[in-house]
Amino acid sequence: MRFVDSITHTLDLNLEKHPDLILMGQDIAEFGGVFKATQGLIEKFGKERIRNTPLCESAVIGAALGLSIMRRKSVVEIQFADFVSSGFNQVVNNLAKTHYRWGQNVDVVLRMPTGAGSGAGPFHSQSNEAWFFKTPGLKIVYPSSPSAAKGLLSAAIADPNPVLFFEHKKLYRSIEEDVILDDYQFEIGKAKTIKTGEQLSIITYGMGVHWAKEIVDARKWDIEIIDLQSLMPWDKNALQESIKKTGKVLFLTEDTQQGNILNDLAVWVTENLFEYLDAAPKVLGSLNTPIPFNKGLEDNFLAKSRLEQTIQSLLKF
Repeated sequence: MRFVDSITHTLDLNLEKHPDLILMGQDIAEFGGVFKATQGLIEKFGKERIRNTPLCESAVIGAALGLSIMRRKSVVEIQFADFVSSGFNQVVNNLAKTHYRWGQNVDVVLRMPTGAGSGAGPFHSQSNEAWFFKTPGLKIVYPSSPSAAKGLLSAAIADPNPVLFFEHKKLYRSIEEDVILDDYQFEIGKAKTIKTGEQLSIITYGMGVHWAKEIVDARKWDIEIIDLQSLMPWDKNALQESIKKTGKVLFLTEDTQQGNILNDLAVWVTENLFEYLDAAPKVLGSLNTPIPFNKGLEDNFLAKSRLEQTIQSLLKF
């Protein structure tokens, strides 16, 4: 399956599994969504469960919370992750805090197509997962493969409280792999070792996994690659085991250098694993600018353009 096919397949399975599940989003019904991730579902499950919504993220996310209060599950597709800003208050103040406030489950998943690499410019290409990282009450999931997308999306839908589920747009149709057809879940909060190695640990997620694997395989470096998969909660044990072995760590993200999630993880490593380090932890992110439309400028913006040089400097340290 391609990444996008895995999303569609998983939504189909969960609509069968959970008769109380509602999908909502802009043009997700007859049109199948702008990325066609919900194509064909309305024919099978009908307009009552596959629902088009107005261009009003705040209202749609609020409706999802209301459905949860009425003991209904919902998955909301935010057409582009950038647009969740229009529903920011609903996410960080209502979804995140309602369970803490009076014990009410918030059985909501927000699916958010994210990321750059397609020349879509600054309003359709941001990596905005860090907006939510500091808000207690939110889980953040970011798969890098079709099989992980299925296992993590099923786990997110099963979770009785809010999960933000990021899907890199560039991965939708650029990668494919065998995916088990039976229903399964990946535990939220568990990282995956993509490649073992001894010289350096690269800790990354999403598109960063593919950037790292491409260059490490091409150069035949003995480098370990860890895919976080979940950003909140994140897998401290996986980081600890890898860094104790290699002694060096590079945190790689498509998000901007300033204010990204992995800066916090680098601080944790410095505070907790300092005696095992042979070099200071390095965080590599994209430039601190809006994302350009122009392909050459976008390529220069992305952290990938500086990845090989950064790895070489750490290996030589």
